[in-house]
Formats: sequence, C-alpha cells, structure tokens
Amino acid sequence: MSDEFKKEVSDRICNHMNKDHADAVAQYVTIFSDIENHTSAKMLAIDPEGMDLQAQVNGEDVPVRIKFDHTLADAKDAHTTLVEMLKKVSE
Repeated sequence: MSDEFKKEVSDRICNHMNKDHADAVAQYVTIFSDIENHTSAKMLAIDPEGMDLQAQVNGEDVPVRIKFDHTLADAKDAHTTLVEMLKKVSE
C-alpha cells in the first residue's frame, strides 16, 4: 500500500463514510455491484485501486469489491472520486 493509503488513512476515510455517509456507502453497493436486496453496507477499506465494502443481504455479510476508474493519488483524490461516483449516477 502506498504512503498515501496507509492503514490509518483508510481507517479515517472508512470511519467518516460509515458514520456520516452510510447512505452513500449503500448506494455504492446498489449502483456499482451486482448485489441486490441489501439492507445496509459498510466501508471496510480503501486503497488506490478500489474499496472493500460489506453488504448485509438476508442477514448475511457479503463482501463487495468496487474498483475505481483510475488509480487514486492520495486521500484528496479519494474524496473527489467518491463524490463524483455518486454525482455521475444522479445526472
């Protein structure tokens, strides 16, 4: 993992997303995966290539890997990319 995405950075982003943007995390599963009928989702990790989520489906935890359309440069790029992913869908 690059210096820009050490575990501490991934944890900080995941904690923020799960606490303040849980609806967005669930939307990533809905929009960017083939998982259907999930009731919630949680961001577990983020790295330059993508993010690891966990979706709740029928009471079971299901792992979800969503790849980014480019390699992230740093935490700022992660923020911009996560926002843009949701914007593209709402257009």
